[in-house]
Amino acid sequence: VQLVESGGGLVQAGGSLRLSCAASGSLFSIGAMGWFRQAPGKERGMVATSSSGGRTYYADSVKGRFTISRDNDKNRLYLQMNSLKPEDTAMYYCAARLPNRDYAEGYWGQGTQVTVSS
Repeated sequence: VQLVESGGGLVQAGGSLRLSCAASGSLFSIGAMGWFRQAPGKERGMVATSSSGGRTYYADSVKGRFTISRDNDKNRLYLQMNSLKPEDTAMYYCAARLPNRDYAEGYWGQGTQVTVSS
């Protein structure tokens, strides 16, 4: 499974960005997918995830501002980010995991940088 992110960039606080993750390969093995982020000097953390059945989960810091969506026909995962804040600045990664396995054992993209200026 290969994951390629796109859509990152520089945006002013209060602005919006839409991240996209294109998945290819043996996708029949994939369960949940999600977005994670890592800022300099900080640990990588979950932003939002989407189960294969469509259930979504969000970090408290992004609830109400970010929306994760999944297009299984196009093999794509999206993250709509609104009302961006400088603290959202990070490298954003798309990830996919096998059923009943942790994301750390799954598949990861190379990341796309999001920078929010104040």
